[in-house]
Amino acid sequence: MTEFNNVTVTKAANVYFDGKVTSRKITFADGSFKTLGIMAAGDYKFGTEEKELMEIIAGDCEILLPGETQWRTIKGGESFEVPANSSFEIKAITLVDYCCSYIAE
Repeated sequence: MTEFNNVTVTKAANVYFDGKVTSRKITFADGSFKTLGIMAAGDYKFGTEEKELMEIIAGDCEILLPGETQWRTIKGGESFEVPANSSFEIKAITLVDYCCSYIAE
């Protein structure tokens, strides 16, 4: 899916890591939401409350998921899931454009 129709966009950005990561919330008619964001090159650690699907739209990164010891390379066009109530590490090698979907279980 390259676009979202019939959504509400929250104008105020979510800003993390001194502005190196930003996102905007997209809310759908059914109340579900996603965030669309940009990560500057750098190392970050994020916590989750809900299960997340991270789609890397463009850019290159490496991820370390909960319970794993090996970093994985993820490129634009690929995605990964993160369990609820956990955390993951991500190294943005280049500027990373992403979409994060929150999955209620």
